Amino acid sequence: MTLESKIPTGPLHEKWDRHRFDLKLVNPANRKKFNIIVIGTGLAGASAAATLGELGYNVQNFCIQDSPRRAHSIAAQGGINAAKNYANDGDSIWRLFYDTIKGGDFRSREANVYRLAQLSVNIIDQCVAQGVPFAREYGGLLDNRSFGGAQLSRTFYAKGQTGQQLLLGAYSSLMRQVNTGKVEIFPRREMLDVVLVDGRARGIVVRNLITGELESYSAHAVVLATGGYGNAYFLSTNAMSSNVTASYRCYKKGAYFANPCFTQIHPTCIPVHGTYQSKLTLMSESLRNDGRVWVPKEPGDKRAPEQIPESERDYYLERKYPSFGNLVPRDVASRNAKEQCDKGKGVGETGYAVYLDFADAIARDGREAIAAKYGNLFEMYEKITGEDPYVTPMRIYPAVHYTMGGLWVDYNLMTTIDGLFSLGESNFSDHGANRLGASALMQGLADGYFIIPYTMGGYLAGTHLPEVDTSAQEFAESENRIREQVDKLLSINGRRTVTDFHKSLGKILWDKCGIARDKQSLEKAGKEVAELREEFWKNVNVPGDAADFNQALENAGRVADFLEFGELMVKDAIGREESCGCHFNTGYQTEDNEALRCDETFCHVSAWEYTGPDSEPVEHREQLHFENVELTQRSYK
Repeated sequence: MTLESKIPTGPLHEKWDRHRFDLKLVNPANRKKFNIIVIGTGLAGASAAATLGELGYNVQNFCIQDSPRRAHSIAAQGGINAAKNYANDGDSIWRLFYDTIKGGDFRSREANVYRLAQLSVNIIDQCVAQGVPFAREYGGLLDNRSFGGAQLSRTFYAKGQTGQQLLLGAYSSLMRQVNTGKVEIFPRREMLDVVLVDGRARGIVVRNLITGELESYSAHAVVLATGGYGNAYFLSTNAMSSNVTASYRCYKKGAYFANPCFTQIHPTCIPVHGTYQSKLTLMSESLRNDGRVWVPKEPGDKRAPEQIPESERDYYLERKYPSFGNLVPRDVASRNAKEQCDKGKGVGETGYAVYLDFADAIARDGREAIAAKYGNLFEMYEKITGEDPYVTPMRIYPAVHYTMGGLWVDYNLMTTIDGLFSLGESNFSDHGANRLGASALMQGLADGYFIIPYTMGGYLAGTHLPEVDTSAQEFAESENRIREQVDKLLSINGRRTVTDFHKSLGKILWDKCGIARDKQSLEKAGKEVAELREEFWKNVNVPGDAADFNQALENAGRVADFLEFGELMVKDAIGREESCGCHFNTGYQTEDNEALRCDETFCHVSAWEYTGPDSEPVEHREQLHFENVELTQRSYK
């Protein structure tokens, strides 16, 4: 199958406007004839459901949580980018476009990224109108702060709770449409399959997580906004219910999966402190605006931080990257933190941490000023660690945070399955090999508020869609396949828990397909994941039954998908013989240990096609063409 990205012709700055004009429209009176399923209520899902409902479509909105407000978008802390140039420091749509392309190490589509930069300015106006309480300067104007990968201030924020406030804004719009009857909410449902009729997505099968019942729903189109797959690593900053199942089940029905090995490691997380942990805690990248990252100059120095004089500290990011300092992109900061710890300079009991120190900022601006910016983050850190970051430097270490890979989509955000759209983190489209900080919220809201309303209309108006309901045999076949897998999981009665298998998978992926990778370790990881998957289906223990509230069964299905998906991640990583962005292959680096791309061979998107349980997936490639920016070696020095 040829990957048709459907990028419009014409100058870059005119593509989206031209495309919107060329798309067919659905008459307002006809919109009420169409039913649309939206899966997910995070920023992408809630904004899409609210906007489609306001346009007049009938929307069914599903979420795995007990309330749309509990979607993982609520955990985002630092801010949202927009090219408003309120700081008057040289920002523009073009500069945000370039920073994003460069930050992604030139592995994303120019057209998609430029559209994202264009729409960023509309997002802020939309959210302010919803009442999102962005931080403001003394004069009342919206405030901005800096984030990694940029040399200016373009990030709008609400203290350290930006995701929460943006989600509440989207939620208020969503509930308004629920009140009008245009959107119906289905909480505590997990999507287990997409149903195809005549090759098009026409519905889904979900499991009611309270009763255990399978439920089928039909529609004219399906929108997937279920987030990323970072929990494949077991320990991540993601909510524990975040998973790959919805996306992976779509992959198994014909939706190509793009760049699965591009997994972002966030540099500013509270380090692992025990084998009993179930997740990790993010400390916002915004902290690197005022916090200085350092380690002792001498390996093995275990003195308390206040006992180490300035002359014996290595502010390694400031030393190595004087132009960007502590605000280098996430992949660069993460890789350097690991490098320092590998040299024996790590701090804390485990030696896998570096300091993030606010002493200079507090001395310069005062404790109250720092508290006004980051107070809730400092409180969270103290509750978890028992240490006061106003007095003692934070200890941080990289952790899995975000996934740039996802379902392959064209310019209209449609997958290789007609009628199945993918928004936000569940698609691959905008961030290349490394996402810049504060761009996830931007993409989710751009996709939901400003892109899918147009492209959905173009699909519905230009496609003949005969009526389909859940009595169609395709729904029954899908339900039967799900029941067979559930029965199999419950019948194994092995000796290892689901969580035990998940931890084992996470360790393999973290050690061999994490911050740094090489061919030998990746090939070993592929074998180990395959062996673990084989054992899972022989030795997992899933208590309880299907016709009930059963979290062990929920997790078993998700881990089964993670095990298969882990093999795909490793296979994709082995095939990419270069280092770019978050994918740092130690066999491909410059003389000063920076990532070394191979543009002649790998300037493409790898989109994988599922070909069956006993056969290898097929790789398809979408070549990336850069007509407006020059492919250069990334430098933040």
